Amino acid sequence: MSDIGLSIVIPVYRGAATIGRLVEALSALQPEGGLEIVLVNDGSPDNSGEVCRALVARAQVPITYLEHARNFGEHNAVMTGLRHARGRYVITMDDDLQNPPEEVVRLYDHARNGGWDVVYTRYAVKEHAGWRNLGSRFANWVADRLLDKPKGLYLSSFRCMSAFAVAQVTRYSGPYPYVDGLLMQVTQRVDSIEVKHLKRAEGRSNYTLKRLVLLWLNLATSFSVLPLRLAMAAGALMGLLGFAGALYVIGVGLSGQTPSGWASLMTVMLLIAGVQFFVLGVIGEYVGRAFLSANGKPQGVVREVLRGGGA
Repeated sequence: MSDIGLSIVIPVYRGAATIGRLVEALSALQPEGGLEIVLVNDGSPDNSGEVCRALVARAQVPITYLEHARNFGEHNAVMTGLRHARGRYVITMDDDLQNPPEEVVRLYDHARNGGWDVVYTRYAVKEHAGWRNLGSRFANWVADRLLDKPKGLYLSSFRCMSAFAVAQVTRYSGPYPYVDGLLMQVTQRVDSIEVKHLKRAEGRSNYTLKRLVLLWLNLATSFSVLPLRLAMAAGALMGLLGFAGALYVIGVGLSGQTPSGWASLMTVMLLIAGVQFFVLGVIGEYVGRAFLSANGKPQGVVREVLRGGGA
């Protein structure tokens, strides 16, 4: 068993203005068993790398700095950090100071004292932009239907995991990780606590609408076959509608009337074609991801590893 009680994994992207203050605040904490900090620079285009290296050079607590060779995405960066974390428990958090560092020990103590494998945080008030809050609610609504998780559980990036859960999650080597989906597959010992959420200290959120859509797509196609089943149901429904339409046309023809309605015919054809393309698109997404996984697309490539503070 590791001698370190708590590891804190922080994916860094455009975090040069905040990561120093966050690390300084975390270094002052005194959790049971001590702590280490793992910083993962996910191809940040600003000078986050220089700031992180300086933090390692003057570290007062064990710090490991990992630099991705390019931007792979937040969940990929978290997976890289988890593989280098040595604590009996691991907390993941963002670099933007919206999660108060003083909540870290409370989250850690709740997990270890309760014997939980995963403890998520939830917020009474979220200090995000309106569209971001709406996107988060939609993502959790989707997760409620696609993942085997407690209904209504809020999936936050500020979470605590046991070493057991981390070991199971990091066995996944595919290029499209979704950490929460992996956690729900390995344990049912899941709880949550309410914490404070602060306004963003610097800049703006790194999550654009495009990134949120990609996250939803990753959730939908990497950890559930429900989209395929919905596509199959859509195809079956259109088949029934087509069969009913054929019976109607036959009935009209037998009555001696000439079936007319070019507009209705074209509407039905376009509707059927639309459903077919939708089904093909869903299947193509699954096939494409399977191809990239089989082809060895990397989950993350670490260019540089630095350690300081006795790490």
